[in-house]
Amino acid sequence: MNWLLPEYIADALPPEAARIENLRRTLIDHCRGRGFEYVMPPLLEYLESLLTGAGQDLDLRTFKLVDQLSGRTMGVRADMTPQAARIDAHLLNHQGVTRLCYCGSVLHTLPANVSAGREQVQIGAELYGYGGVEADLEIIRLMATAFERIKLPLARVDLGHVAIFRALVETAGISADAEGELLALLRDKDVPGLGVATRQLPSPCREALLALPTLYGGPEVLERAAALLPDVPAIAAALAQLRHLIASAPELPFSLDLSDLRGYHYHNGIVFAAYCPAYPAAIALGGRYDGAGEAFGRARPATGFSMDLRQVAQLAPAARPQSGILAPYAAGDRLLAGHIAALRERGEIVVEMLPGEIACEGPDCDRKLVLVGGQWIIEAIQED
Repeated sequence: MNWLLPEYIADALPPEAARIENLRRTLIDHCRGRGFEYVMPPLLEYLESLLTGAGQDLDLRTFKLVDQLSGRTMGVRADMTPQAARIDAHLLNHQGVTRLCYCGSVLHTLPANVSAGREQVQIGAELYGYGGVEADLEIIRLMATAFERIKLPLARVDLGHVAIFRALVETAGISADAEGELLALLRDKDVPGLGVATRQLPSPCREALLALPTLYGGPEVLERAAALLPDVPAIAAALAQLRHLIASAPELPFSLDLSDLRGYHYHNGIVFAAYCPAYPAAIALGGRYDGAGEAFGRARPATGFSMDLRQVAQLAPAARPQSGILAPYAAGDRLLAGHIAALRERGEIVVEMLPGEIACEGPDCDRKLVLVGGQWIIEAIQED
């Protein structure tokens, strides 16, 4: 059956497409109202641009093809964040802070999890040019208020900091291969495996690595972390940043997970993941990725977040769909055509029925235009 779509690829039919589009408009307006300028990167780029610097972790997730004009390898974007970094560093070339937002389709070679599709509608925001924790706070607040705007409650916002693990690796002199093994074990929270893998490591780094999977929970985790982790300047600075972030936004449902190292090769500071009630996967992800524009000519401090609008549309409360008005075919009737145009100008959905069309198969219509006493009026459609 040639008309079947590939696995984890799906159409968005009218109700879902309408929800996604309404969410897109609402969230882009929300970002623009806070000074984030809208950009539209291309769907395809030369592979080097998509996978350079911040994009290297995307290699296995990126569809690749050969450009018939240049003969070079191109990629279908799997993430719009590297494209935003390129625009900031190479095209805009601002000296101060740049705030950008975007929305568009991204394509993955494999789904991220069993509930995710391979084609996502990614929406996000990035802040460039400011290295302080205040920028991380602005991005997290932007994300949290975006959820408020679409009436989707946040259960928690998990915080982590990749500099903690990176400092332990450096202090212990761990090789690149061993680092990759430890990273995988921490991501899986495989404590027994972690114990075996760290047997030859010196104290106190071994004990600190074994403690990382236990360092999750409320803000009190920071005090436990300070007691259990080595007194290394990079670790102390990371804990101080997390402490400042939590203290600066008491209204947000922060929790901590110091072994959450998603995007480890991409991020280099505070990372976060937002969760909604009764849904197991993170609904939004973000964090700091300083130096992302270096491959494009300028290394800039950077932080941001993104989420999949198709996933959000499944969870956010559905807005009441706008009902329409049925109108007779208006050819040659200037008065009727004028009424239809005026209604559409007011934002009404008006379906002009074609000659011989018996019923409207499109949007739900609860009213109709009827001619009464020489005047066109709107009447409610009575259900049978």
